[in-house]
Amino acid sequence: MTSDFTDPIVAAGVVGLAEMFAAGLATPIDALEVCVSRTLRFNGALNAVLALDREGAVLDAEASRRRWASGAPRSRLDGVPIAIKANIAGKGLPWHGGIAAYRDRIAERDADSVQALRRAGAVIVGVLNLHEAALGATNDNLAFGRCHNPYRHGFTPGGSSGGSAVAVAAGLCAAALGTDTLGSVRIPAGYCGVFGHKPTHNLLPMGGVMPLSPTFDDLGVLARSARDVSAVMGVLTNGGVEQSDAPTPIRCGVVDLADQVELDGHVRDAFEQAVETARAAGWRVERLKLDGWDMTAMRRLSLLIVEVEALAEHGAMLARNPSGFSPALTGMLQWAARQPADKIAHAYLQLKSAADALRRQLAGFDAILTPTTTAPAFSFDVAPPAYQADFTVLANISGLAATAFSLGVGDEGMPLSAQIISGSDALAIRLAGRLTRATPVAGGYL
Repeated sequence: MTSDFTDPIVAAGVVGLAEMFAAGLATPIDALEVCVSRTLRFNGALNAVLALDREGAVLDAEASRRRWASGAPRSRLDGVPIAIKANIAGKGLPWHGGIAAYRDRIAERDADSVQALRRAGAVIVGVLNLHEAALGATNDNLAFGRCHNPYRHGFTPGGSSGGSAVAVAAGLCAAALGTDTLGSVRIPAGYCGVFGHKPTHNLLPMGGVMPLSPTFDDLGVLARSARDVSAVMGVLTNGGVEQSDAPTPIRCGVVDLADQVELDGHVRDAFEQAVETARAAGWRVERLKLDGWDMTAMRRLSLLIVEVEALAEHGAMLARNPSGFSPALTGMLQWAARQPADKIAHAYLQLKSAADALRRQLAGFDAILTPTTTAPAFSFDVAPPAYQADFTVLANISGLAATAFSLGVGDEGMPLSAQIISGSDALAIRLAGRLTRATPVAGGYL
């Protein structure tokens, strides 16, 4: 994604800021001040940032300024403003997962991922809104307020990492951490026109992340460019994920699910353009029919497992403080409690069988290309479509890496998106960067 943000600090992104710091064109204090100023100016309309750590961030930014001035930065992330989803622990910051019952909980220590960012010198600027319990894809949170899409007020930013996508798209931070269970990083990335990366399952440390469904949960990264995603992932994996040379030619499978899903016309046209871009770049593009794959059945199977595992995490608190849970979340957890043990056990077996079959069908391809969602973001005034995660769940069930990227905007001004799924995190990020199309700056009402 390229941006026409007028502020060069916002436009720079993660890697660009490091270049500016090194050249003496800006300092980490300057970068922090821009992000805080934009948050104070725009967050009233967006409701993406739930808590700012101004005091701690200033101290960290000043320490980073001194390191850059002495020529001894810790990494490319040194001094870069990064924000975290409210289900990820940041010492001294709210850690409630978007659930009112945990509203007053303050993290006593950093999550493993946040520790890694701080060791690299990143400046943690605050905590971001999310769909309650990270179980949902609209970020319409009764306890902490709706988070609005930066391209159109009153429209969903997606979820559950809606605040993370909005904060990145609106220039409130250079990058953000989120979590992805059935698409919770990539759906909001798609709806907000930014990059969102779900790593290979269990690649990133999950210590200090409020669990939803350990079977599927992964930490994720949102940023405005592929190289920025790669830089953050490099720190989180201690250099294990960096952009690398891609095989030549790329063998790319384009998933054909025409008999199961109807794409919005804008999504379909933008996606076909991405396919043609891949062909023009010399990729070996092949249409891929997933034999035996039933999108509706897989969505329901996955959601059953997620709700059962969410009950294991939150059931005791629900019993103690039922008023701290929304009616929607309460209903899902109570439904999970009524499911018979044999049905749940069978669901796990079905999931394993489906995952094995899916990985076999995807083997041999360097990359799989699909739309991120079947349609652009929608109004909060309409019922959320059941099919939002039908494409994103492919990577969650298979455990493969996936990167959502922008395909520009449709005629109605809302972002469009596709995703690359791959057995290699570095390759997924790199190829997403090759196919992306510029999304105009978010700000229909900013």
